[in-house]
Amino acid sequence: MSADIERLNARAREIAAVETAKLIERTNVSKQWYDRALKSMPMGVGSSFQQGDPYPIYIKEGKGSQVWDVDGHQYLDTHGGFGCMVIGHAHPKVAEAICKAAQTGTHFAAPTPDAVLLAEEICDRYDMEQVRFCNSGTEATMHAIRIARAHTGRDHVIKIEGSYHGHHDTVMFSVVPGADVLGGRDQPNTTPMSLGTPKWLADYTHVVPFNDLTVLTNLLEERGTDMACLILEPVMMNIGTVIPAPGYLQGLKDLLAKHGVVLIYDEVKTGTSLARGGAGDRFGVRPDLTCLAKATFGGTPGAAFGGNGEIMSTILRGAAQQGTFNGNPLVAAAGLATLTEVLTADAYKYFDSIGTRMAQGCQKAIEDNGLPAHTVDLGAKGCVSYRPTPLQNYRDFLDTNVELYAASYPWMINRGLFMTPGDEEQWTLSVQHSEADVDRYVDTFAALCSELTR
Repeated sequence: MSADIERLNARAREIAAVETAKLIERTNVSKQWYDRALKSMPMGVGSSFQQGDPYPIYIKEGKGSQVWDVDGHQYLDTHGGFGCMVIGHAHPKVAEAICKAAQTGTHFAAPTPDAVLLAEEICDRYDMEQVRFCNSGTEATMHAIRIARAHTGRDHVIKIEGSYHGHHDTVMFSVVPGADVLGGRDQPNTTPMSLGTPKWLADYTHVVPFNDLTVLTNLLEERGTDMACLILEPVMMNIGTVIPAPGYLQGLKDLLAKHGVVLIYDEVKTGTSLARGGAGDRFGVRPDLTCLAKATFGGTPGAAFGGNGEIMSTILRGAAQQGTFNGNPLVAAAGLATLTEVLTADAYKYFDSIGTRMAQGCQKAIEDNGLPAHTVDLGAKGCVSYRPTPLQNYRDFLDTNVELYAASYPWMINRGLFMTPGDEEQWTLSVQHSEADVDRYVDTFAALCSELTR
């Protein structure tokens, strides 16, 4: 490590220590809720991803681009519910749709007209022939993999090293592997993420790098007839943001088709946020199946998967796909209002405008202060990655500077910027964010950059 980086990291640790002490001082009520929650929930949270350092900020209200915590502090929200809230909080059109559904029946376990209309809208946006509903991104990827296996009659699955596709066993491998267990670049190890994952399942899940067709080609030439599908985020978002290299997605699609392997896009994060038809629309390469959740359903617990009609018809021939709450009236109403009334063509033009404003402003602050970092701009989604050059794959992410993120999180929180609790996440902007909101974020980040290098 160079002397300059050592000095920068030492300064980052100083800022992190001071700002963390301030955060603890100003969030006493969150700490009280955390201590109370520890008695009834592991880690004091409903999902391990909600954990914070030293504890999570407990939120009581959201409106527009703002959220308020239990201590009464107001924040500009760039967390966005891990990317769900591109419509902003309590959007009037979505709130109205949910209230109407709540007043006329929240659950029937029977099909409704809104569910049909929502299915038609999703099929139109994503060039799908058929779609099915479920309740979370995890369910969507689980069901898509199952019907891919049923369609091909094969059992093995390929995933990208360092990608997260939900918490079902098949994909709980090589999500955040440490450098000591990666294996070789040409033959990455299949490493379990969680205790409780059956050891034998590692033989059925195969790992390849993002933005690399060579390792995949070798795997398919050796064992292509065993492989049911490959699942990937078309823009890798478990490690910040990694853009697909020119030609990568098309090359991937052609290679898989040659071997009869189903291509599944996990668009849980990218879907509906990057473009009207998600990353498939933005980059011009459509998969066989697409998985959706988060932003598509307006902040409600909805999800979907669909695509090629022949593959989806496997459900008619015995591939199980069901769920009591699939397509329920609340989710259907929220999703329909989100897609037809809020996330219009004008919304995506606005995302492009404010997203570029955000990324360029942060990039200027980085360059003005000579920091080893870069920004990524994808409209409503973007990030600062603490590495000088753009990432190409997971192994690049292991080179990012965690000290700089550790300073940035409490710094931004203490100045009223609510952000995700991890350097692997992105910011999310919404239709209710203003240019003034973006400028506030940029100014606060620029002040951090200056403080890091003074």
